[in-house]
Amino acid sequence: MVAFIDANRDELGVEPICTTLHFAPSTYYAAKTRPPSARSIRDAVLAVTVLTLWKANYSVYGARKMWKALTRTGETVGRDQIARIMRGLGIRGVQRGRRFRTTRPDDRAARPPDLVDRKFTATAPNVLWVTDLTFVPTWSGVAYVCFIVDAFSRTIVGWRVARHMRTGMVLDALDMACFHRGTRLDGLVCHSDAGSQYTSLHYTERLDEIGARPSIGSIADSYDNALAEAVNGLYKSELIRSQAPWRTVDDVELATLAWVHWFNTTRLHGTLGDIPPAEFEAVHYAQLAPAG
Repeated sequence: MVAFIDANRDELGVEPICTTLHFAPSTYYAAKTRPPSARSIRDAVLAVTVLTLWKANYSVYGARKMWKALTRTGETVGRDQIARIMRGLGIRGVQRGRRFRTTRPDDRAARPPDLVDRKFTATAPNVLWVTDLTFVPTWSGVAYVCFIVDAFSRTIVGWRVARHMRTGMVLDALDMACFHRGTRLDGLVCHSDAGSQYTSLHYTERLDEIGARPSIGSIADSYDNALAEAVNGLYKSELIRSQAPWRTVDDVELATLAWVHWFNTTRLHGTLGDIPPAEFEAVHYAQLAPAG
């Protein structure tokens, strides 16, 4: 009420507004002369921290993630308080958009079986990887992006941005993943959709070289590669749409490099107990280390 009167007092006057709203002028003047409350002071201090942290995380966190992120910094703060501050700042979490198909199935190619059956969980790193393609329009043409994600920790282990979506870009992403995870990964399952890149002979031979087995979901069923598509969706909503338009493919590649690093080392993942993938894996390996 006080804020409304402040916004309109020069035009309408305090007393006429108060009379119309059945609000005592004395109450308004008392509120204006009253010193700020402890809560309002605390909110003003926290607002600076909230806005800084929100911007540092690609402006994608909603109230729950912001609350978790602030708690990790040592702040003692309530979720409702964060939600109130964010409303006051006019900021909110990012919203996901619709998905577009990128890969096209090759009906003539032999397809490996579906070894995952929509169970996108793993008991350790390098047990199950999922991969998919997406695209980014730029002023100089379309950028195609491939991610390879470890289902255990949601870590993006390999990725590639290219001006084409031929099998070579998928192999480049796979080579990056092997550089980070090892040249022999016996027993690894690498799951994808039925795109021609993933049913190609070169791709299946490369998987065989590292001891991995290909797995492909059914055609035109997004649930059969849901984890990979979820990461694509986060990429689009957290980076691509928020910073569009994109000038060149090189610009997309550079921004993707920074986003992947943030995604792996800083971003809080609800499925991991609101910690980053790198931290989740570090905890896993610490538990396996011998005591003493």
